[in-house]
Formats: sequence, structure tokens, C-alpha cells
Amino acid sequence: MAYFEAIKKIKEKQFSPIYLVYGTESYLIQDVKQYLVRYVLNEADKDTNVSTYDLEETTIQDVITDAETYPFFGGTKLIFAYHPIFLKARPDKVAVEHNMDALQSYLINPAPYTVLIFIAPYEKVDERKKITKTIKKSGEIVHCEPVKEWELKKWIDKIASDLNIELQDTVNELIAQEVGPNLLALQNEMQKLALYVGDHGFVTVDIAEQLLSNSAETSGFKLVDAVIDQKLDKAIQIFKELEKAKEEPIALLALLASQFRTIYHVKVLSEKGYSQKQMAQQLKVHPFVVKMAHQREKSFSYDQLKRIIQLFTETDVQMKQGQMEKGLAFELLLYHLVTRTSVLSKKA
Repeated sequence: MAYFEAIKKIKEKQFSPIYLVYGTESYLIQDVKQYLVRYVLNEADKDTNVSTYDLEETTIQDVITDAETYPFFGGTKLIFAYHPIFLKARPDKVAVEHNMDALQSYLINPAPYTVLIFIAPYEKVDERKKITKTIKKSGEIVHCEPVKEWELKKWIDKIASDLNIELQDTVNELIAQEVGPNLLALQNEMQKLALYVGDHGFVTVDIAEQLLSNSAETSGFKLVDAVIDQKLDKAIQIFKELEKAKEEPIALLALLASQFRTIYHVKVLSEKGYSQKQMAQQLKVHPFVVKMAHQREKSFSYDQLKRIIQLFTETDVQMKQGQMEKGLAFELLLYHLVTRTSVLSKKA
């Protein structure tokens, strides 16, 4: 079950006695947990009827005993059981021993006054296992996967609605480009905007540009754009801002080189007829990165990209062998990239 479908059912109070919430997107996992607490429990029960266990330290037998124990003050109890390693294809070795027969019996006949939630922050669980199949039959499995690029607008709109703020039309795209698909970072950045404009506030492009943090990765995108647009002053300004943020020139060189290598690989795969989804799988990067690279590769030929990558290699040698001061070497690289754009560009 996808995240939005699960949240819709929880809001409608269609609860399951068993949940398996798994995936690598911690923001979504935390969000599901908060919705369950909010909608399953009465306000008076939130302090007394919630238990949390780590299955790397506590046996499943102890968790089941708690689940079968009637709440002292009545009502419904929530039990969060983290790290169900027995759901992995190759479970990690831990100090405790879990009784799978006891768990299997409970899953078939769960306590009517308990909602048991397994939190598995893993990329995958083994869906071939009997236990996993029983959870799927008796409860709900909620996938908390990283957000896809095409889902970003929906997420930005959702967070804006939750924060009770309104965004100017182009702000949504700006936030997507500046922050990317990391939901926790997205939430943090939009909270800053909400604090600035206040309840029912309106976020303009100027406000967003002023307040949004520039990560090294998104600044890498900006540096590429400055090269394409032949804007040396802008490229140098971005570099100086990153220097103030204690970013090392060698690390920035590697980041920028990575951006151009991705552009090169996307160009190659695009010519071979790959879809953006297939490119993301082949290159093992997020679809958002592929989309940005696909937009940029049109500005360069194969030979131009090869020469640019060669420039990165030459600059890397200069930095690491002490042939030139690192900051100066990076600025000189930007100068070569920008001033040679008229030569390297397909439009020339």
C-alpha cells in the first residue's frame, strides 16, 4: 500500500490490527506513526497507551505479551516494534532470539484492543517469508520509499497546506530545484518559510530565494547552469557562498565533476532510447537528478562533455599535487568552463 492510500484510510479510521511500515524514507515512516497516534488514540490515552520496542534488543515474545495485555485504563493501545530483522532476507545477528511460531499465532488472531506496528527502516523485506505473507493477509503493509521526482509538486503542496501557507505559482518549482526530493529537508525548509510569513501567509519567489538553504548538491546544479548561461560572476558568487559554508574546493570539484559525468551518461543513454526511469535505474541515481541532467545535456555534444571532464581531471591533479592554491584552481576552472562555452556550445 502506498503512503497516501494508507494515510487516507487512517484518517477515515479504517484501522488494521497489524501494520508493517517499511522503507528508507524516514520522514514518511515518522508521518505514518504520528497519524496513527493522532487518529487511533483518544487524547487521554496518548501518554499511557503507547509502547515502543527495539526488536534488536527485545524478543518478539515480550512484545506479544504486551499486545495481549488489556490496557489498564481501557481503550486502544499502540505498540511500535522497531527493526523486525526477521523480515529481512538475511537477518542480522542479534543477542535476542525471536519465536516465530508465537508471532505467527498472534498475527492470525491479534488482540482486538491493540494496534501492532512493525517499523522496518529497510530498503526491502522478504515478501516470500511466511511471516511477511501473514502480515499482508492479516494487516497492512505500507511502503515508505523515497519520493519520485514527479511526486515532488504534490508533496510541496501537501506540506504547504499542513503549514497553512500559500505559495506563489513559481515557488513550487523553485523549492523542488533548491531542496530536491529529501522530504525531511523539504519539511525543514518550508517550516522556515512558514515562520517567516506567518499563518495564512503568502510566500513569494523573492522570499523563497532569500530563505531557502543552498545545499552543496543543489549549488552544483546552479554551477552547471551558470556555465551553460556563460555567467562567470554568478558561478564565482555561488562558489564563494559555498566557501563561506566551509565547503572544500576538492569536494566541490568532485561534486561538479559528478554532475557533468551524469549529464554525459544521460546523453549517451538518451541517444540509445532509454526512458528517464530506465536511466535512473541504470545510473543508480534519483529520477530528479536524471531529469535535471536531461535538460542540461542538450547544451553539449559528446566531445564538449569529454573535454569538460578532462578539465576536471587536470584541475584535480593541480589541487592534490599542490601545483596551485585550491580555491584559485577552482575559480580558474570555472573561468575556463564559462569562457569556453562559446567554443564548446553546440550553438556556436
